[in-house]
Amino acid sequence: MSNPPLDYDAKEMQNGPKDHKSHLYLIDGSGFIFRAFHALPPLTRIDGTPINAVYGFTTMLLKILEKTDVDYFCVVFDVARRNFRHDIYPEYKANRPPPPPELVPQFPLIRDVCHAFNVAILEQEGFEADDLIATYASKALKENMNVTIVSSDKDLMQLVKPGVDMLDPLKDRKI
Repeated sequence: MSNPPLDYDAKEMQNGPKDHKSHLYLIDGSGFIFRAFHALPPLTRIDGTPINAVYGFTTMLLKILEKTDVDYFCVVFDVARRNFRHDIYPEYKANRPPPPPELVPQFPLIRDVCHAFNVAILEQEGFEADDLIATYASKALKENMNVTIVSSDKDLMQLVKPGVDMLDPLKDRKI
C-alpha cells in the first residue's frame, strides 16, 4: 500500500499490472475525529492531555488498514472552520459551535498517528473534507481508478456511482 501523491497523473498510475485497476480509499478523517470524541469516555495521557478521540480514531484506522489491501489510502481533514461557502453565504454553519477545548489538542496527535502509519493526509485551507473527497474521487475516476469513500456522513452518499462505493465502518457496511 502506498500513499497517493497530491498531484498524481495517469502515467504514474500505469506502473501496476495491466489487469489491475488501482483502488483509492478516501477516509473522512474529520468525521471520525468528532464521532470518536463524542462516543468515548474521557481518556487522558499521564500528563493530562485528552486522547479519547486519538484512541477512537486510531482504532478505526487500524481496523480499516487490517481489512483492506488497496493501492492508495489517505485520510482527509478539514483545515479550518471558514471556507469558500462563507463568502457566498455568511450564515453557513453559523450555529455550529467550535470544537470542544478537550478535542483541540488531539488534532495534531491524530495527524501524528497518520504519519506513524505512513498514511497520507489530504487537507487544503478553505475547503471542507467533503469537498476534497468529492474532488479526489472525481479525479481518480477519470484516471480509471476504483474509489472507496470511508465515512458515516450520509451527505457523501451522493458520490456513490459505478466505480465509487462507500464504506460505513460504524455499521461495517458497504454501500
